[in-house]
Amino acid sequence: MKVLVLGSGAKDHALAWWLSKSKFISGLYMSRGNLATSDYAFRLDDIDPSSKEDVYKAVLAYGIDLVVIGTEAPLTTGVIAYLNEKGISTFGAPTKAIKLEDDKAFARDFSERHNITTPRRSLFGDILKLRKYLERHNGEEFIVKSNNISPSREVLRSNDTESLIRYAQELMKRGPVLLEEYIPGLPITATIFLDDKGYMMLPVLSEYTEKNKGDNTPTGGMGAVCPVPLRQEMMEKIEERIIKPTLYGMQVEELSYKGVLTFSIIISKEGEPVLVDYHVRFNDPAAQAFIPLIKNDFLEIVEAMKENRISSMKLETSNDFSVAVVLASEGYPLKPVIGREVRGLTVLKRNKIKDYAEIFVGAVDMKDGKAVTTGGRNITVVGLSDSLESANKKAYEMIKSIRIDGGWYRNDIGNRFFKENKEEPDDGKT
Repeated sequence: MKVLVLGSGAKDHALAWWLSKSKFISGLYMSRGNLATSDYAFRLDDIDPSSKEDVYKAVLAYGIDLVVIGTEAPLTTGVIAYLNEKGISTFGAPTKAIKLEDDKAFARDFSERHNITTPRRSLFGDILKLRKYLERHNGEEFIVKSNNISPSREVLRSNDTESLIRYAQELMKRGPVLLEEYIPGLPITATIFLDDKGYMMLPVLSEYTEKNKGDNTPTGGMGAVCPVPLRQEMMEKIEERIIKPTLYGMQVEELSYKGVLTFSIIISKEGEPVLVDYHVRFNDPAAQAFIPLIKNDFLEIVEAMKENRISSMKLETSNDFSVAVVLASEGYPLKPVIGREVRGLTVLKRNKIKDYAEIFVGAVDMKDGKAVTTGGRNITVVGLSDSLESANKKAYEMIKSIRIDGGWYRNDIGNRFFKENKEEPDDGKT
């Protein structure tokens, strides 16, 4: 089978890496890919992954059997519907379901209709109305985020009115913003493959979405730990109170599809799961953390969903834990510096020890013979071992060898699951 992956980020690299291991692959292509994806796939640099016409031309030119959408942009430009009308098989959420992520206000209303607990929220398209609301609630801690789909979960948590206003003004250039209550607790990411008759749960993990512990500067995902050691009772709560009601609601409201659905959840201090967001795609860096643990053939999973038998498929995973740490450019996420040389990556790829760690490349590409940054999140290093602490150690040992002037990463990924007196790996600077 010939497969075309649309995307160029680290999660798309991880997806290509997973696909390359399939016994059914006869050709793997990427639009547009990045520096490292050439190790697994033929890059189609002249194909715009968001252009349905471009993608269809590539399908015809290379005899593609399946188009897999990793990144979010092609989902919103109608690539799935266009290809399906042409009889091309795809993996990605259809237009009818995208509003679960691309219209968070709708998703909140949807959740309420189906008795799924979500944070209290208000939608604002007018900065003056937002200011008046915040002034009435002066000192309360809120989260502000775009109501629409975004490349990363760029959110700001703060109790400072002016900080929230400034960030909301930037987001309002793209549309309305959602202001919601901040719920302290443990962040959990649950990902499922679903079809018309059921679902299969992937390893549950915890993502780190802030720049640093206690730093509320807006950012996307900076790390992940997988799997999270949750009690069976909590897993049952997540399934019974969030996942199953969601799938029922999707059927009732004709939003069902075959593919992947991700749930961002907070387990409150009271021990209750609260749905924060839906994502009709894989999360980054969640995908980089769980993909190396899965033994199933990706294309066999796709076939099972196609035949409505995903719920009967057994998920096969290694016994390892993974700790994913993201190396980001200076200025990320608001104004990442691009064009900075990435040093050490080639040597690490060549000398990487099997089962030590995986390196998934994001916004990095070649220019004038050098690997340089092209965006905000550049590298995800995933440590793998039979314990979280060992996986953490391996990730940080490897990430220290990759150098980007001004580059940075969180130095505490996984620490919340270790004993309290655990040393910090380093200062998180490159």
